[in-house]
Amino acid sequence: MANEKTGERACSSNKGIAAFCTPKQFERLEGIMVPMRVAAGGFLFWEGDETENIYYIRSGRIKLRKSTEDGKEYILSILQAGDLICEFPGGQTPLPCGCTAEVTENAEIGVITQHELESLIRNDGDLALSFMNWMAYSHRVTQSKFRDLLLFGKPGALASTLIRLSNSFGVVETYGIRIDMKLTHAELADFIGATRESVNRMLNEFKEKEILDFRYGKIIIRSLKALQEICHCNTCPTCPKEICRI
Repeated sequence: MANEKTGERACSSNKGIAAFCTPKQFERLEGIMVPMRVAAGGFLFWEGDETENIYYIRSGRIKLRKSTEDGKEYILSILQAGDLICEFPGGQTPLPCGCTAEVTENAEIGVITQHELESLIRNDGDLALSFMNWMAYSHRVTQSKFRDLLLFGKPGALASTLIRLSNSFGVVETYGIRIDMKLTHAELADFIGATRESVNRMLNEFKEKEILDFRYGKIIIRSLKALQEICHCNTCPTCPKEICRI
């Protein structure tokens, strides 16, 4: 962290769909987007809905969450500008959406229909390849999350989640990395499938060990290295910052 400048993002590159396209390819994608604005508290779709759209986030933040039969909710991801939400089945048989997309910060969205996208990539093999590369990258992000949640216990899962949040929304300050969004203990628990009480206990332990601090309702990471040791982050060279995101 010593080489980072104060006030800069801990991870400045959000590897959204544009990173996988040439400028001309992305211009073609933008050409078939229909603009839409959604206020905070709104929804793009609900789990179980059928949709033939994909959604490009121009600005704002979108929370993807999934519920279980017993009513428990899990937060799958928090997406931001540059990200693409792709829930359509990609075939002839309609399939229900696997999660709910909730707008947590006023958003500007570019909506692309399945028909328009399929028509575009059918006539542009290079764009089809770029889209496949983006899908492979998205799969690696999801795969790395499951690895951390399953292999290193709840403390490791929480440490991994905090690292991913810092890579996605962290701002480097003189006192550490500030996660630039307010998160309740209940929301952190929903990321890792734990109770609010257990997350509260782990956060207090991290604070006592001077790994974390809290200012104005936001989490400050004082020792990124300590979090990495808890979730064995340094033993995984195949997980760069672009993959290690929330």
